[in-house]
Amino acid sequence: MPARAPRVPWRPWRAPARGAWMALCLWLAGLTPVVAQEAVAARYEGEVTRYPHGVLGDEIEYDTLAVTLSDGRMLRRRWQAPLVFEDLAPRLWDVTGDGVPEVVTVESHADRGARLAIWEVRQGDLQPLAATPFIGQRFRWLAPVGAADLDGDGAIEIAYVDRPHLAKTLRIWRYQNGTLTQVAAAEGFSNHRIGWDYTVGGLRVCGEGPEIVLPSGDWRHVMVVDLAAGGLERYARDPYSPEMLTAVMECR
Repeated sequence: MPARAPRVPWRPWRAPARGAWMALCLWLAGLTPVVAQEAVAARYEGEVTRYPHGVLGDEIEYDTLAVTLSDGRMLRRRWQAPLVFEDLAPRLWDVTGDGVPEVVTVESHADRGARLAIWEVRQGDLQPLAATPFIGQRFRWLAPVGAADLDGDGAIEIAYVDRPHLAKTLRIWRYQNGTLTQVAAAEGFSNHRIGWDYTVGGLRVCGEGPEIVLPSGDWRHVMVVDLAAGGLERYARDPYSPEMLTAVMECR
């Protein structure tokens, strides 16, 4: 018969060994990085009619922002009066430049109109990060365009059209050091008509960096806008049509 390995004699090591194993597991757990959850989807919930502006085609707005995380959990934040979300849909845009999306919304105040607001997932909760001032008057709205490093300085800029039916002003805000600062503005742009449940235009990248593409304020031209050191530079493609807008967005 082949020789069998001798049975190792029992020794009273089990408790110390178990303690050492637990200590090793705890030490390894301490080395394991905690994976931060990020937003992967967002929507509005909670229909309300307390702010009957109707600019988006009906008088229904929303009181709740619902964000789905990468682990499947859902976070919600609800506004009581006088605030509502007056918006088409939340946007997942990387505003801080860290590669993780924040949630960008349009919120309206019963007396002061709309503002652009940014939310972030922080310590497992949905928290406000930054916001622009309210426009200042009831039933005044803004329509977001996009977010990118528009001038190549490493910081993210956010573009929106302030009152696309009235003031028709393109505003550029930069997120830096926890705050939003307006860095440029120009009149003569729109991206929405009263009653539409969508906006048009956006950002394109056809060369060295992102550019803004929008209809002109009178809807006669397709405007291409660059953010440069001296402010906003624009040129037109004529005439405006949905087909022309699509062609310009596609760098044609």
